[in-house]
Amino acid sequence: MHLTTTQALLALALLAGPLSAQEPPSEETIEFFSLNCKSCHTIGGGRLTGPDLKGLGERRDRDWVVRFLQDPASVLNGGGEYEQKLLADANGTYMPDLPGIDAARASKLYDLILAESALEKSQFAGVQVSDRPLTEADVERGRRLFLGAERFKNGAPACISCHTTAGLPGLGGGVLGPDLTAAYGRLEGRTALTAWLSAPPSATMQPVFAKRSLEGEEILALVAWLQHEAEGGDFESSPRSLPFVLAGIAAAGALLVLFDIFWRGRFRGVRRPLVHGGNEA
Repeated sequence: MHLTTTQALLALALLAGPLSAQEPPSEETIEFFSLNCKSCHTIGGGRLTGPDLKGLGERRDRDWVVRFLQDPASVLNGGGEYEQKLLADANGTYMPDLPGIDAARASKLYDLILAESALEKSQFAGVQVSDRPLTEADVERGRRLFLGAERFKNGAPACISCHTTAGLPGLGGGVLGPDLTAAYGRLEGRTALTAWLSAPPSATMQPVFAKRSLEGEEILALVAWLQHEAEGGDFESSPRSLPFVLAGIAAAGALLVLFDIFWRGRFRGVRRPLVHGGNEA
């Protein structure tokens, strides 16, 4: 039996089809994107801190994306008009290096973006942000959540343990993370800040919040508080190291006074026999 040229080509196409079909994105790749990318990017949901990635394959090829994901600053600094526009749109802010990224993982992320771009609606179209007006009650709840006076439902730690804002009383908050007074403005408003809080991408926060994500209304309350702080006119909280040192010195002095009051009689009771006994001898 002899095959015609057309039949032979059709047979080869049928054989090659299953081999060339692109495998669906793995759960590991989806999780990596969720933890490291969706706080700044959507796929079909519009711009956040970074550009919308829908249709990325039509703008940049695989090689460019793989190089960019491994070293964003190098690609932007050595690029042309497209790269300079990316940098300008981000107000000169460079995309941070992704933890654990290599060429293989970057290529899988590119495949994920292609697959999600082809869908009518991607799972990474962005978080649904309530557009209802923020109220004073939202601001107050956000303040309580920030301070730890109200616990997060899923057990996340209070923001004050690592961050501070200008409106906090007393000695303020922690210094492990950045001052969040101007965070609302830095992230350009409600949408991007909501996305960031839904999946914090920082290396410190990521393992803490991966299984302790914030609820929608909790995020909205924190957005209200941070908007309130940003509109307060201060760019950041004032340094509080001197008051902290002075408070420590005052507390140490108070403890010494208390020790003297409570132990004064005991010391005299021990010394009196020794002193009198020495004189009698």
